[in-house]
Amino acid sequence: MRFIIGTRGSKLALWQAEHVSTLLQAKGAETEIKIIDTKGDQILNQSLSEIGSKGLFTEELESELKAGLIDLAVHSAKDMPSVIPQELELIAFSEREKVNDVVLSLNKNLTLKMAVQQDLKIGTSSTRRRAVLNHLYPGIHLVDMRGNLQTRLRKMEEGQCDAMILAFAGVHRMDMQQYIVEELNEDTFIPAVGQGALAIETAVSLSADKKELLRATLNDEQTEYCLLAERSFLKTMEGGCSVPVFALARLTGDTIHMKGGVISLDGTQQVDGETSGKKNDAVAIGKKLADEIIAKGGMIILEDIKKNKK
Repeated sequence: MRFIIGTRGSKLALWQAEHVSTLLQAKGAETEIKIIDTKGDQILNQSLSEIGSKGLFTEELESELKAGLIDLAVHSAKDMPSVIPQELELIAFSEREKVNDVVLSLNKNLTLKMAVQQDLKIGTSSTRRRAVLNHLYPGIHLVDMRGNLQTRLRKMEEGQCDAMILAFAGVHRMDMQQYIVEELNEDTFIPAVGQGALAIETAVSLSADKKELLRATLNDEQTEYCLLAERSFLKTMEGGCSVPVFALARLTGDTIHMKGGVISLDGTQQVDGETSGKKNDAVAIGKKLADEIIAKGGMIILEDIKKNKK
């Protein structure tokens, strides 16, 4: 059995695709990796919120899936829009890496608290991280930092920022842990939906035997339950990577515990909550939490965000 694997071209994306390729080869499959540029990779002089969130890192990969030019696309799950084209499906989620955001700096003594006191520059390209940082550290000096991990590290070395915020998963996969100076608590600094996991996307029309092998080889059931809940939350909140929505589901036994919320772009308003339920009700759990947050005032924040984007 042979698979053509579609991926973005960054070192991190290639690591992820090669990881998937290795797992499939161990099951006797032949693989080929095809690099596909996305809009998010091409436009680096604008912030994510300015470009727009719909399929920023996925649209071109999905076009190749629809055309039958690749068998599967490997995505960072946090890059996936809440709704995907009806001709496509997410059939597997990899075992999840540690979900935390981390602070990277060349100054081993730097902390976010110190950065505020000394007006140091903190780089991030994430709308969610900017909003949460503004909420937790009022007055923090934020600068936009786009590009792959290696590009961002170079920018930091050049002095464009004193520190930057990234997901632990990417830092770990790129063996850049030596730059981590602070690990942010995931209960306070709740990560993006899907952070730390890979999402495997295929065409609905892909042959049943290929789908079966992909799921058997790549899907982690515990991660899948959690991400079904988180993505249901995201879909109900109508969130994307330019909307500061966050959620984290954990599975203990048969029970999902979930926290999530939405925050205004300037960080001054936040509505959050938590809920729990049986893992087989993962989609309903995510929707329930989103409905509760919307009812508590989250819709006002979302409407304000939409107005600002226009």
